[in-house]
Amino acid sequence: MGRGLAKKSLRIKVSKSIGDVSALFYLPSKAEQALVFAHGAGAGMKNKFMEQAALMLTEQGIATLRFNFPYMEKGKKVPDPKPVCFAAISTAVDKASALCPKLPLFAGGKSFGGRMTSTVASEGMIENMKGIIFFGFPLHAPGKPSNERAEHLYKVNIPMLFLQGTRDSLASLDLLKPVIKKLGKKAELFIIEGADHSFHVPKDNKITDSEVIELICKEIKRWMEALISQSAF
Repeated sequence: MGRGLAKKSLRIKVSKSIGDVSALFYLPSKAEQALVFAHGAGAGMKNKFMEQAALMLTEQGIATLRFNFPYMEKGKKVPDPKPVCFAAISTAVDKASALCPKLPLFAGGKSFGGRMTSTVASEGMIENMKGIIFFGFPLHAPGKPSNERAEHLYKVNIPMLFLQGTRDSLASLDLLKPVIKKLGKKAELFIIEGADHSFHVPKDNKITDSEVIELICKEIKRWMEALISQSAF
């Protein structure tokens, strides 16, 4: 698409007691939407997938604000308690809103980051969001099929997009599809054949890892535009 791109490294103050976290803001010259993009449990905002996805989203005219959760900022391996995660997400959403006051704002993230975002939304702690995007919703632990982690989704009152691979060991599609069906019109599922929880595909797959990321970024753009179009009427 050939858009100019501005990159900014930021510090976001979550609270006096929690402190600051690092953030990265990518703004294409002709941005049309913005996404607060939270990382997964095991890798921070600069991991390869997050970086590639953020860059490809800018090609679609989508600005992104990535940030580290406080535990990741401190180099710890164990995720923060929910209230700390919630505070970090809420602060990041407020920051993105200030950076992009005229753009439709979305939020979501990779695995844990997406789940924490929807949990915050289910408790009414973030506002002015057009929708939530899950880059692999972690429905259950590997080898332990369950749908308990989906219970809060029924309290989310904004649209949700689930991007899921058929080889995702943290989300059996047999369990996830009924959840999405129960969520009704506010949820959409986009399936990537052969992709695992990290959106990696086997070498003999029809498309490469980079093409998978490009595919999901285009789907995100389509979904965002459809929602914005619907809300215009």
